[in-house]
Amino acid sequence: QVQLVESGGGSVQAGGSLKLSCKASHYASCMAWFRQVPGKEREGVARIYSIGGDKLYDDSVKGRFTISQDNAKTTAYLQMVELKPEDTGTYYCATADDWCGLGRRDYINWGQGTTVTISD
Repeated sequence: QVQLVESGGGSVQAGGSLKLSCKASHYASCMAWFRQVPGKEREGVARIYSIGGDKLYDDSVKGRFTISQDNAKTTAYLQMVELKPEDTGTYYCATADDWCGLGRRDYINWGQGTTVTISD
C-alpha cells in the first residue's frame, strides 16, 4: 500500500496562490488531487499519469491549477493560482496503479488531506 503525505495547505485571500505537495512512499502509475467540503462529495481536481505525464483537469480549475511530478515520480504537486473562495476545502492526494480519471473509485490510496481556505 502506498503511503501519501500532503502538505502546503493554508489560508490566502482570493486571487492568491498556493502550492500543494504530495509525497508518496512508492511509485504509482497515476497520481491525483481531490478536494472536499463538508456535506459534499469528494471531487477530482487534477490527475497525472507518471508515464507520459498526461494530465486531466476538472473544468472548474482549468487554466488556474497545474499538476506536476518530480523526476522520481513519487511526489505530486498542485500549483494553484487565481484562487477563489469556492476552491476552499480539504485537498487529498490519491494514487492508482491502473487507468484513472477524476472519479473516486479509480483510486486505492489516499492521504490524510491538507486544508485550503480562500477568503474574499
